[in-house]
Amino acid sequence: MAHGKDGGLTAGSISLIGAVAMGTGVMIGAGIFALTGQIAGLAGPWFPLSFIAGAIVTSFSAYTYIAMSNTWPSSGGIAMILTKAYGPGAVAAAASLLMALSMVINESLVARTFATYALRPFDIEGGPLVPVIGVGLIIFAYVINASGNRSVGLWSIVMSGFKIGGIALFGIAALWASGGDWQANGSEKTAPLGFVASVALSILAFKGFTTITNSGAEIVDPHRNVGRTIMISIAICVVVYLLVAFAVGASLPSEQIRAAQDYALAEAAEPVLGRSGFYLTVALAMVATASGIIASVFAVSRMLAMLTDMKMIPHSHFGMSGTIQSHTLIYTVVIAGLLTVLFDLSRIASLGAFFYLVMDMAVHWGVWRNLRDQIAARGWILLTALLLDAVVLVAFTTLKWRSDPMIVIYAVVGIALVFAYERVFLDQWTKTQEE
Repeated sequence: MAHGKDGGLTAGSISLIGAVAMGTGVMIGAGIFALTGQIAGLAGPWFPLSFIAGAIVTSFSAYTYIAMSNTWPSSGGIAMILTKAYGPGAVAAAASLLMALSMVINESLVARTFATYALRPFDIEGGPLVPVIGVGLIIFAYVINASGNRSVGLWSIVMSGFKIGGIALFGIAALWASGGDWQANGSEKTAPLGFVASVALSILAFKGFTTITNSGAEIVDPHRNVGRTIMISIAICVVVYLLVAFAVGASLPSEQIRAAQDYALAEAAEPVLGRSGFYLTVALAMVATASGIIASVFAVSRMLAMLTDMKMIPHSHFGMSGTIQSHTLIYTVVIAGLLTVLFDLSRIASLGAFFYLVMDMAVHWGVWRNLRDQIAARGWILLTALLLDAVVLVAFTTLKWRSDPMIVIYAVVGIALVFAYERVFLDQWTKTQEE
């Protein structure tokens, strides 16, 4: 295998169950606990339906990744897709780097969420302990990942099984205790622009499926199992998200969810399940976010290892021994740790949405323009995925420009710097790929 020596990548080291656990670990860790309150803040009382809209957009997007991964499975799959679409030039490298950065941003988001929930039993909200605990979780994720693929797979299976069962039980119990009757609670009205913009964050709740394509070559029987893993992971997350969103919506009005957006599930648990339900929710949040960090760090380090091997990003050993993958693992956790210290949850989520949507649109456009016939993909599905991303991105940008214009400026400058950096490093925007 091409990356065997330098990257330490092993074909067939991740089972179907392990890959599903890895994908759901990233999605559920961020989607429910880190984003529910922020989605409610944009979408208002109808925020559970934003998860449905996000699942629809994600399903169209997944078609592109599945079609490409079935043809060319690889570790660092998004980089492979972009390289096939644009050649090994600055466009492919920059879009790939945007994806990696959006995943690192997500790690800092989930790390801060872990810390926020961990401190709720002590009535501590904010303060210096949040980044300290968040960085500690990231270091723990590094230790797990440094022990090897099989440790990651086993850990993900155990953690994902526990948290999915526990979160589903929370949703069922909360709905039962509240009378099992959800309705759009709250005095806030849902503006169409706000609802569409909220889908940008809902998409982030599902984007963990790309973790699977990033590790495609390491999955058992990848031509068959990559697509199956993606669809199973999305289906599991849709069920869990809706169950919990309806439970939270039945327990609290949307304005109260928004006020407690960093710990919305814990806030929703206590009125219907009592103090014991509150503590159980805190425990589930910590399990979910921890497993999400572990799975994400694994995927990002693999992706950066492939980009280095493809000479799409520079690499320095900084005097360290070991493989390239072991170095990119360290770089990943260092960047995630810095973001955890420097930024708050709302802006972290917004940056992640901007970076991810731009990358996703680049994927759909490149595949539609250059590869749809080669992979026998339906062009109308590719264009629909591109259009849905564009509509959501425009709505999200418009809303953020009104409420927090600086985050839009940060995102535009960040994206421009990534593309400029890769243009200088690689000399050309696109290149003809040698077969």
